[in-house]
Amino acid sequence: MNIVIENAHFLRRIRPLLKGFDGPFAFAVFLLVCTGLITMFSSGFADGQRFWDHGRNMLIAGFIMFMVAQIPPQKLMLLAVPIYTVGLALLVAVALFGLTKKGARRWLNIGIVIQPSEIMKIAMPLMLAWWFQKREGQMRPLDFLVGGLILLIPVALIVRQPDLGTAILVFSAGFYVLFFAGLSWYLIIPPLFFGLISLVLLVVFEPTLCADGFRWPLLHDYQQQRVCTLLDPGRDPLGRGFHIIQGMIAIGSGGFWGKGFMQGTQTHLDFIPERTTDFIFAAYSEEFGLLGNLFLIGSFLFLILRGLAISQNGPTLFSRLLAGSITMIFFTYAFVNMGMVSGILPVVGVPLPFISYGGTAMVTLGLGIGILMSVAKAKQLVQS
Repeated sequence: MNIVIENAHFLRRIRPLLKGFDGPFAFAVFLLVCTGLITMFSSGFADGQRFWDHGRNMLIAGFIMFMVAQIPPQKLMLLAVPIYTVGLALLVAVALFGLTKKGARRWLNIGIVIQPSEIMKIAMPLMLAWWFQKREGQMRPLDFLVGGLILLIPVALIVRQPDLGTAILVFSAGFYVLFFAGLSWYLIIPPLFFGLISLVLLVVFEPTLCADGFRWPLLHDYQQQRVCTLLDPGRDPLGRGFHIIQGMIAIGSGGFWGKGFMQGTQTHLDFIPERTTDFIFAAYSEEFGLLGNLFLIGSFLFLILRGLAISQNGPTLFSRLLAGSITMIFFTYAFVNMGMVSGILPVVGVPLPFISYGGTAMVTLGLGIGILMSVAKAKQLVQS
């Protein structure tokens, strides 16, 4: 009897903490987490520790999500400027005396080794959402110009490291806030048109632009090679093109039904490079086929649509902009990763949310989910 009473008392104590959690959104996360664990068990079977580490990272991310979900959006807004300022200062510190590994200066030793650019994935939408909240009802073109500077300064520092994948994610996170805040299509369409024309010219003049000795402005040599390899992976099938070729072979060999769990030959014979991180989508596709891909894409779409619904119902402009941006970050992660593994986008080192191995990325996802849950809880509290 005492045990029953104690359990009932415990449930009463934690019920306020669980109240307001968005059920459909949590279900979408649950589907993706289960998919990630199953995929990691197979793709990381040769290194059994990977599966357990992945599970540990998910538990840490879940704890972070739960804690952040308890913080009201108003208090999150108070953290925007400090987090952005610290993140920007750390990026400057990386540029001055950061650690260099494999030709890139991305890390900083402060007793422990950290990658400050990861902070900006959350700090950027927080800061820009705070900026536009302060100007709600009286936004001017100058406000968007300042917002653009807030976005471009950290992105430029990250590109300089160089880290194009993280720069794309940080830029996307900030751009989504600008877009949802009301950025004019007159400022969006010209860059899109210029990008489309550049892509057409690149495809047409690929033999000349990708010839040995020809250098592109603004891009590092390895970035240029990634674009050229995307256009013609066969130019170096055992070198730069190996990742893309093996990824496409694995995806195609899965067929409609897939080869079955633990039955992927490309995966288990070590033909897929980075099969537990950036190219885990190829390992998943080989074993679960087109049917599995439709399930995975459907799960991401469900997550994104539910996140946008949470954003639309946010009680303040800050919460709506923040939730909308973070939701679209999930879209960017998934689209870029699946695109690069499928051979339609250059390889830029972007993980697949919940599926790819990586502690830092998982923590960032936990923060993002927690913020969305916080916005959902705030709306329910306002309604009640």
